This record gives sequence, C-alpha cells and structure tokens, in this order.
Amino acid sequence: MCGIIGVLGTHEVSPLLVESLKRLEYRGYDSAGIATINEGRLDRRRAVGKLVNLSDLLVHEPLPGKAGIGHTRWATHGAATVTNAHPHRSGPVAVVHNGIIENFRELRAELAQAGITPETETDTETVAQLTRLMMDRGMPPREAAVATLAKLEGAFALLWLFDGEDDLMIAARKGSPLAIGHGEGEMFVGSDAIALSPMTDRITYLEEGDYAFITRQGAEIFDHAGRRANRDEARIDLGQTRVEKGGYKHFMAKEIAEQPVVLADALAHYLRGDSLNLPESVDFSGTERLTLVACGTAFYACQTAKYWFEKLAGIPCEIDVASEFRYREPPMPARSTALFVSQSGETADTLAALRYCNEKVDKTIAVVNVPTSTMAREAGIALPIHAGVEVGVASTKAFTCQLLTLGILALKAGLDRGHLSPEDARNHMQALRALPGLMNAGLGIGEKIAELSGQLAEAQDILFLGRGPLYPLAMEGALKLKEISYIHAEGYASGELKHGPIALIERTVPVIVFAPHDGLFDKTVSNMQEVMARHGKVLLVSDAQGLSEASEGTWATLQLPEVLEPWAPILYALPAQLLAYHTAIAKGTDVDQPRNLAKSVTVE
Repeated sequence: MCGIIGVLGTHEVSPLLVESLKRLEYRGYDSAGIATINEGRLDRRRAVGKLVNLSDLLVHEPLPGKAGIGHTRWATHGAATVTNAHPHRSGPVAVVHNGIIENFRELRAELAQAGITPETETDTETVAQLTRLMMDRGMPPREAAVATLAKLEGAFALLWLFDGEDDLMIAARKGSPLAIGHGEGEMFVGSDAIALSPMTDRITYLEEGDYAFITRQGAEIFDHAGRRANRDEARIDLGQTRVEKGGYKHFMAKEIAEQPVVLADALAHYLRGDSLNLPESVDFSGTERLTLVACGTAFYACQTAKYWFEKLAGIPCEIDVASEFRYREPPMPARSTALFVSQSGETADTLAALRYCNEKVDKTIAVVNVPTSTMAREAGIALPIHAGVEVGVASTKAFTCQLLTLGILALKAGLDRGHLSPEDARNHMQALRALPGLMNAGLGIGEKIAELSGQLAEAQDILFLGRGPLYPLAMEGALKLKEISYIHAEGYASGELKHGPIALIERTVPVIVFAPHDGLFDKTVSNMQEVMARHGKVLLVSDAQGLSEASEGTWATLQLPEVLEPWAPILYALPAQLLAYHTAIAKGTDVDQPRNLAKSVTVE
C-alpha cells in the first residue's frame, strides 16, 4: 500500500526522497508528496497522480533541506486530491502514514472541542492535529508524539517531522511495516528495504508496537510499553532489492520470463538429491487438520495446494480467505497446523489470522517471499519462496514459487504420514525438477498469445474453466485478466458450467479451457463441447496429446509440454499470466500499476 520514506541526511534530501518513492511505486498509489526542514522551517509539496507530477512541481517550486519525509498515498479516507495527499501538516507538525486510524471520528470530536477543525477528508490528519494539540499544551515533540500514539486505534506506520527540528524524526509501527536504515552521520526510515537500499544496507526492523526517536547519530527504540528495546541490525543483500526492468517493457513481462530461473532457485534450496530440505520442525505426522489462509492470488495457491495435501498426504484441509477467517474466529483443534501464504509477509488480514492461530494450534507456518517480514518473524516456521523482488502488482513469479513451496510441503506431509511411498516421492521430486525446463519451453507461446490478444481485448466478458487443481488456476487466470485489463472475467470448475454459467455462453464470450491430458481430461472436454454446441468461442490450452484429441471446433489452441500430475497448475500458470499481459497491452492499460490496486495490502 502507501510508501513511506524519511531521511536525516548531509545532502539535499528532495532528490533522495523522490528517488526512494519511485522504488516504492510498485506498492500502488494515487498521489505523492514530500516535506523538508530548511533553516528550521517546515515546508511541503504534494501532487496527484504519478510521481512525475511531483517531480515537475519540484522543478518549478524547489524544496531545499537536508531533513525530510515523503509518501505515496493509496486513497482510503477521501479522494485522491492534493488536499488529501500526504504529508499532512498541522502547525509545526508534518506526518506521513500507512494504515487506517479507526477511531479518527472520535478524535476529530475531541479536537473540535479544542477548536481544531479538519481541513481534509483523511484519517491521517487527526494524527498531526493531535500532536499539535499536545505541543500547544506544552509538550516537546517526543512527548507529544508518544501521547498521540496512546490515543490511536487501528493499524499504522507513522513518521513525524517537526518545524524547528532538523535533527529529529519520530517513527512508530502497529500493524504496518517500518524499517530504520543506518548510515554514517545519516539515518533513514522506509516502508521496506527496497526504499532504503540505495542509501544503506544496514536495516533495523521495528517490531509490533515499537516507536523510535531518530537523529543523525542513531535511533532510540522503545516497545509498546515504553521500555527501551534492543532490535537487531541486519545486513540486506542489495542484489535482492534491485528493481530494474532489465530491458523489458514492463516489470510483469520480466517477472513472467524469470520464472524458470526462480523456480530452479527454489528447487535448489528445497530439494537435495532424493531428500527434501526442510526444517526439522516441519513435521505433519501428528497433524489432524490443515488450515490454509491467504488473500487474492495466494488464496488460489492455497486452493490448489488443498488438492495436493489431500491426495498426496490424506490430510483434511480447510481453506479460508484471511479477511473472513480473522472475524469468523473458527474453532481450531489443538493438533492442527495452520499455514499462511503471503508474498509480502505483511498482508494485514493474513497477519491477524496468524496471530489468532498462534494462540490456538500446535504449529504455524508462513510461506512468504520476504524472510524479514512480520509474518516470517511471528510464525512458528517461516519458509521463503525464493522468488526475488516482485514489482508488478499482478503476481506472477511469486505465485508459481508459492505453488512450488506448497507442493514440496505436500510431499513432506505425504512422507510424514506414510501416505506416500519414498519411491513415489522421488518420482514427484523428479517431476518438479523438470518444471523450470518445461516453463522455459512454455514461454514460446507468448507470440501466439500476442496474436490472439487483439480479439480478447474486444470482449466484455471472458470465462475460464478447469477441473481438479486446474479449477483454482481458472480463478487465478480470471483474476489476472481483471486486474490489469479491466475485463470482467470469472473462473469456474468445468463441471459447474451447466449449473448456471452456461447461460452466459454466446459468440462474443471467449471461454479459456485449461485441460492437460490427465485423468480428468475427458470430463473437461465434455464440458468444453457443451460450450461449443452453443457457439462458444473456445481457447483450449493443453498438451500435444490433448490437442490431437480435442482441438476440432475450437477457436484457438495453445500447446504446452506434457507435465506429470498433479503439477500442471505450476506450468499452466504461464498462459494464464501471458493472456492477461498481452490483453492488457492490446487495451493500452497500465500493466505494472493497474488502477485502484496495491501490491502490498497492509490495511483491511
């Protein structure tokens, strides 16, 4: 979601702030702004839209100073306007914020009694106004910020800057991530390591409830109870924070093309010869039930994994959307394992569900792409997916690496429970090792998909069909198309077609069918024939044998290499992604930063 950056530097900070905000564009935003202290005076510049608009404004209205804060806003309370853009200011106080202040209406009423009225529609403004009120009552900035924190309810990452204080920033986190960067006579604050990596590789992550007083000499960190806290300083791998497009037109295209490499990296980590390389604590032998919780694309990865865990390990599985799970507060048998999947490791609803389960079950496992994330730190076991930095809002390589990691866990569960023989496990490992090569060969369908995309771009509705573990992939394909092309799309289990969706079939509605030649192939083809009998426009995605048996009468076909059951969803994710990408290109939409979406959803 929103991006935060702060710098106490030795050089002009405006260029540093804007450059760091550019590195946070992948999080999603609709306005941006910065504030600096120059000769003791606080000033700010804000603009709606892309960062180039803020850059243009700074050319005409420069903002000098060696201390500053910056922000990219994803609108929650109030429209995307200059007035609602961050930083928010009230008297001597400027604030940037990621999250939601849930009790801002009550706080506004309290402020109104003190004669302070809102100037914006945002919840964030109340933070600046509260701090100003505390300072009006005689508190110095540090005490005023702490007193303000005591009144806030909700989730937030906050960063304060004060008029007349060019060597002080105050940072706080509750629910939303925030990191402090250490330099030589300089200090930095950012939403994540990507924002800070051009300036430092020394990072301290604030824990839940922490706040920090930051000067150029260092940071004093306090926990939620106000006690001094020692937080470890970590070295980040700067190579893992690079966000260049590498010659590709879009980050999404680059990340689709990287999948053979990152899958190979993940396999090298988790497979050692004929053995699985997992922590000893990953043991499913006593697990009575597995609960998988995630949001968005990660949720579809969990739905796919349900088929694997049940088939390969015989574990009863429950899957839930995190935003529903956390408020449903379901009963959890003590001998359950709860598994949470999140690209960022900071997804607010998934993190809340993890915290609920930490108190209820034997074991919690986080499958994440950021090993230093909050979810990774708070779960009993953290398993990285090794996808590398993913910038495109529409997840691609993170999805396939999530699937691979979940598949390896399913194999481990099958072995632990005696449901899978060592020989069968070795066969599955061999099939997984073949995936990078199959994925590399599959990239060749991109050219044909580009040719088909012009007709797909003209559609108002598109349906995706699949059976078994390809059913969740049908939903993921529909999600990808919706995210970046803005075409209405739905994914269905093929057998559900005649229970309603078949009413939508007509010549103008493309139907994309994922049908590897597996045990369910004939059933899927029967459903596809029902579509074509009603003049449906079918795009069949299958392997050579499947196409030789069932391509007659289709509008178009895409051929993928043969892949062993049940791992087809990992390979077939490739056409799902490429169909969305090329259709979005044909429509001229913003592929990497689609409207209204954010990469990391750190608010409810």
